[in-house]
Amino acid sequence: MYDYISGTVASLSPTHVVIDNGGVGYLIAISLQTYAALDGAERTKLYIHQSIREDAHLLFGFSTEREREAFQLLLSVSGVGAGTARLVLSSLTVDELQQAVATENVNVIKQVKGVGLKTAQRIVIDLRDKMLGMGGGSAQIFAPANNTTRQEALSALTMLGFARPAAEKTLDQVLKTEGDLSVEQLIKHALKRL
Repeated sequence: MYDYISGTVASLSPTHVVIDNGGVGYLIAISLQTYAALDGAERTKLYIHQSIREDAHLLFGFSTEREREAFQLLLSVSGVGAGTARLVLSSLTVDELQQAVATENVNVIKQVKGVGLKTAQRIVIDLRDKMLGMGGGSAQIFAPANNTTRQEALSALTMLGFARPAAEKTLDQVLKTEGDLSVEQLIKHALKRL
């Protein structure tokens, strides 16, 4: 089992990277998040998840240990394979995924190509407790009081005609930077950013 591979970036595409380590080129599947982190880098260190199947031995690489941990947690969900897990992490950052799971926001996860309603619901249900234990996320935005305030503000913004995904993202940014706010304050801050 590999923990990480470091070496020279021999080639890079949005889906794969080849890392030259000691004259051996490792073909590693990556997410768009990792691709963005590697863009322009000559040398790198990727945290590895190895998948051994009957027909292939595959390597998946991540720029951070948190991203690898999120990938492995996604794999633990019934019906989520390596390809789907990589798509989720290409569409959402680890923080966005963690927040969507914590706030039970199935719609954010459902927007990922190839993820239907039932799979998104399973991801939320299966990972709710596991993802809260992951490090690095900002815990205050997961507090129950904020969830209620956030939901009320989100309802108000969507009734005003704002697109739900944009409103959700803006509200999350406001909660992250401003902390606890009343519904009215939260809406006012969000309107300034939308």
